[in-house]
Amino acid sequence: MAPVRWGVLGTAKIAIPLVEGVREAAGDAEVVAVASRDGAKAREYAEQHGVPRAIEGYDAMLGDPGIDAVYICLPNGMHHDWTMRALEAGKHVLCEKPYTRRADEAVEAFGRAEAFGLLLSEAFMWRHNPQTQLLREALTEIGRLESMHATFGFRLEDQTNHRLDAVDGGSLMDVGCYCINGSRMIAGEEPSRVFARHEPGPGHADLRMTGVLEFPSGFTATFASTFTASTQGIEVVGEHGIVRVPDPWHCRQGVVIVDGDERRVTPANSYALEVADVTRAIQTDGEVLVGRDETIGQARAIEAVYRSADTGEPVSLAG
Repeated sequence: MAPVRWGVLGTAKIAIPLVEGVREAAGDAEVVAVASRDGAKAREYAEQHGVPRAIEGYDAMLGDPGIDAVYICLPNGMHHDWTMRALEAGKHVLCEKPYTRRADEAVEAFGRAEAFGLLLSEAFMWRHNPQTQLLREALTEIGRLESMHATFGFRLEDQTNHRLDAVDGGSLMDVGCYCINGSRMIAGEEPSRVFARHEPGPGHADLRMTGVLEFPSGFTATFASTFTASTQGIEVVGEHGIVRVPDPWHCRQGVVIVDGDERRVTPANSYALEVADVTRAIQTDGEVLVGRDETIGQARAIEAVYRSADTGEPVSLAG
């Protein structure tokens, strides 16, 4: 079976581990080109990271018949537009997380992908890691799940960083989206009610976001994202015990702790596993791990969190 030929749309640092991950995808995938609006920047990136071709302009990449799929690592506010353009051009798409904070955009994108017979996946790489599978297995040992708390944050010293842009920036869109994703995965259902508060930064995007997700089963998840402190973790309380994961999102440790007992798996490259999943689905016309329902549910939850933070009132997602 011919390898899937990937193009990288953008030269963000987050693409570097994915490019390296493709090289571990057992010959089923290869990165053949990288595109930037600045041709010199594309050439520099390609040379530094061993990518065969540099392309000036995103549209030029989408029009290239030698590319089967694109990885979109542009700023959040550009995800939907360039995903739609890529699908129109006949390319499969792996789009960096979060796909969007607007549920109608997620619905539109997957409708377009299905209409054209193409694959679209949101790049929550942690979902592919064996540590995450170990977490899911550990949850079955602690009985009915009652509550959880998830955090993710880092110190953002550069006040001009694009993560602080008012449009689609903020701690929730950058790191807090992992907490929402983890809460939904662990609950095994979509939230029915959300309440959130935020603290705006200099660019009016949220420096900090905290909130509560209530689920139909009675399970409750609290979360906190921040650009003012380095933190990450998950703690899940069940009727018979507690599960903790000190490094849930990067998955570098391969450790899940059940009532103080460490369980370990060999650390793995989440990006390689993510690319392998999407590549396999392209080659076999199969399903991706992070597909339509997952991404639409994620967008609806994020949208509700922002609405609650903006109004100061709980937001219902029931129905």
